[in-house]
Amino acid sequence: MAKAKAAVPSSSSGGKSAKKKKWSKGKVKDKAQHAVSLDKPTFDRIMKEVPTFRFISQSILIERLKIGGSLARVAIRHLERDGLIKRIVHHSGQLVYTRATAGTD
Repeated sequence: MAKAKAAVPSSSSGGKSAKKKKWSKGKVKDKAQHAVSLDKPTFDRIMKEVPTFRFISQSILIERLKIGGSLARVAIRHLERDGLIKRIVHHSGQLVYTRATAGTD
């Protein structure tokens, strides 16, 4: 019985460890409102600007043109089919392209 009484108070008191740790909230990033459908100005901008980028990937198009991921993938496929960009790396997670130069092919 003495052991039981001794065990109870020691577990409830404990100085520093008695208070719960307050975790930092961290910074919350606002949800991006990217375009999910292709309109004429966005299409024109893709056709004009993207072939001039040195490094082209889905992430770059999403960030710079404020379009959705599926739209970026479609745009990249379209530009590659037209020969305006050239594939560097084909990976399941990320496709990497560069601008097509006149000296190649």
